[in-house]
Amino acid sequence: MTRIILCLLLACALGSCGEYQKAQKSNDLNYKFDYAKRAFEQKKYTQAATILKDCVTLFKGSDKAEESIYLLAMSYYENKDYLSSGAWFQTYYSRYPKGKYAEPARFFCGYGYYLDSPEAQLDQSGTMKAIEELQSFLEHYPRSEKVSIAQNAIFELQDKLTLKQLQNAQLYYNLGTYLGNNYQSAVIVAQNAIKDYPYSKYKEDLEMLILKSRFQEADLSVDERKADRFREVVDEYYNFINNYPESNYRNEAENIFKIAQKYVKD
Repeated sequence: MTRIILCLLLACALGSCGEYQKAQKSNDLNYKFDYAKRAFEQKKYTQAATILKDCVTLFKGSDKAEESIYLLAMSYYENKDYLSSGAWFQTYYSRYPKGKYAEPARFFCGYGYYLDSPEAQLDQSGTMKAIEELQSFLEHYPRSEKVSIAQNAIFELQDKLTLKQLQNAQLYYNLGTYLGNNYQSAVIVAQNAIKDYPYSKYKEDLEMLILKSRFQEADLSVDERKADRFREVVDEYYNFINNYPESNYRNEAENIFKIAQKYVKD
């Protein structure tokens, strides 16, 4: 019985491959397109994409051109080839800005780039592209049922960009006075990150890093500048404590404040 089942499965597989090859070689566009749609429904996304690439070219200017482009983009998307899917989604909504599939095309374009967004320590150009596409989707379809999904994805992507800036600022802090005043660079990077992403979950970490950097700058200053520099530290301390009274960094901030107070005259 097992042998019979295996033979039947093998026959089905061979038949499927044979039909796929037939569709590839066929000059009948309708046959190719029908096969591609069936392959897509059967989750044979690689086969669907291969046939649809031919269809997109040959259907250009016909009534099936729109659907073939969208299905090609979706085949790449379902196959987790988000760069290719994004390019074809963009092709779709550029050619058919008010087309039948314009709304999902814009959404899946941005969401695919979101899924493909790299880790924070890597180049973030893909993350920026995802944010741009998702924001464009929200502008075009503010009442879409996928609005909350797009918004949450944007928040997550922005947090990733903020983490990248936090890592850069931390690197400057760790470099200290190597080849210059890297503490000042840490402050600038952290401040810019807060300005660009004021609602990020990393804001507290950035503000604490600013406080620590200000303290290091003051501690290393020449005597005649210490009072002014430590006054800045005290100001940063109050800003931090007011914003995060229950912070896990509270003890560290209090220790910095106690040292800074010794240099600040009333």
